[in-house]
Amino acid sequence: VRLHSHDVRYGSGSGQQSVTGVSAADDGNSYWRVRGRTAAVCERGTPVRCGQAIRLTHLGTGRNLHSHRFASPLSGNQEVSAFGEAGEGDYLDDWTVVCSGTYWARDGEVRFQHASTDVFLSVTGEQYGRPIHGQKEVHGMAASSQNNYWKVMEGIFMQPSEVFKAERYHAEL
Repeated sequence: VRLHSHDVRYGSGSGQQSVTGVSAADDGNSYWRVRGRTAAVCERGTPVRCGQAIRLTHLGTGRNLHSHRFASPLSGNQEVSAFGEAGEGDYLDDWTVVCSGTYWARDGEVRFQHASTDVFLSVTGEQYGRPIHGQKEVHGMAASSQNNYWKVMEGIFMQPSEVFKAERYHAEL
């Protein structure tokens, strides 16, 4: 399932832009940009460390992946929405990358844990009706499980910066 959003608002809860899961591999509304946490600068090409807080910004609408203490519409778990304008939102847009090793590997599975409420970004089997028929509910769950592993499927990957290369491969006696 791919993390998806478009400018359709939840009819309940916060009324913010919906975030769902879709199976279609050719869906243009499933592209997200990895950015530094709120109010932080993240140089393009800098590797993301496991345990680092990031923001995911939806390319189509410019809103950030967001969560807060509203109930999700179908499961009653914590709502996950898209919030902000032109990539600017608030501290509730920050997610911690949970992975093994030092850095988020290009083809490695990761979890995203909400930095303020500690829930994990998850997708289970609940499906919406109209107007987003067949899309799965994405929500925050308190416990880690097989429902909250995510993997990058495609994208533009930047080469590590020269500073990172030196840090990774440099060894002094």
